[in-house]
Amino acid sequence: MALSNIKETPEVTAKIIRLTLKHKWTLSRNTSAFKENVLIYLRYKGITGYGEAAPNVRYGEEAHSTISKIESVAPLYAEMDIFKQEAIEKRIKHEISDNSCARAALDIALMDWLAKAQNIPLYKLFGCQNKQIVPTSFSIGIDQPDIIKKKVEEAADFQILKVKLGGSNDRQIIEAIRAVTDKPIRVDANEGWKDKHKALDIIRWLKSEGVELIEQPMPAEMLKEITWLHERTDVPLIADESVKSCGEIPQIQDAFDGINIKLMKAGGIQEALRMVAMAKKLNMKIMLGCMIETSVAISAALHLASQADYIDLDGHLLIQEDPFSGIDIVNGVLQIPDKPGLGIYPASV
Repeated sequence: MALSNIKETPEVTAKIIRLTLKHKWTLSRNTSAFKENVLIYLRYKGITGYGEAAPNVRYGEEAHSTISKIESVAPLYAEMDIFKQEAIEKRIKHEISDNSCARAALDIALMDWLAKAQNIPLYKLFGCQNKQIVPTSFSIGIDQPDIIKKKVEEAADFQILKVKLGGSNDRQIIEAIRAVTDKPIRVDANEGWKDKHKALDIIRWLKSEGVELIEQPMPAEMLKEITWLHERTDVPLIADESVKSCGEIPQIQDAFDGINIKLMKAGGIQEALRMVAMAKKLNMKIMLGCMIETSVAISAALHLASQADYIDLDGHLLIQEDPFSGIDIVNGVLQIPDKPGLGIYPASV
């Protein structure tokens, strides 16, 4: 894609979008019928880079404060060299230290723009491969057994189920699933278990039910208790809320077997790549995860798929209408787009 010769400066704009969920989304800490995310557009020399922020109440984020953060730094792009992505990332982190999803949106848009400017898919921009043979899991939120069975039917095209636990009916949920399928199950407790002895009991039972791994069994601040669990079970434990950035990984390596890297936690693709490198250095497994997101943020993470052991990129499949298209699914495997940049486009086009 040729850059225009028009003299201009980069422009960043943003808008809030409401994403209605196919089902009410219940975790151990909250329930939602919809999500409000922020889409951003980085326009320069005839090219538009797309970005997305998915605010999470767990980290004190919401859509209106997020868009305010983005708009507060938008003028800075007129004075920065758009081709110096590391310098831009550093400046934005200095200005927005308390909202990682806002930084993620800006970083995704910048990476999309840079890849489009070079007319290459995003994965080539940072030396990854278009190799995605690991199927994504399909997430099922906490619900009543009859609804759980319906959700399992809706996930027929997916090989692996990721089940949210940490409520009062954990065993009922797993039993309902096992009544209709023997597919591999991965569990995400979302910090829901507070007693280490009860957590160990449920983990042992889950192992007998064929659960492959357990994500964030206890609250992040209970690292000693999680380490205690880790010493007493061979079910792999994956850190989510316990780790947001590269520098935190060594602190949790004795408690977990792997980490869940989410662009919204990390603050973007550049930090996610650092997390990948650190996890590999420490011989920890890598999961690529997401929030409730459109194909914008999902595709950004998907371009890192060749670096992951586990894929959990289904946020765009949990909403009624995705405003973007471009990600194909074959037998539960997300196909990495080969078009320039993220490889996605507005669904109305």
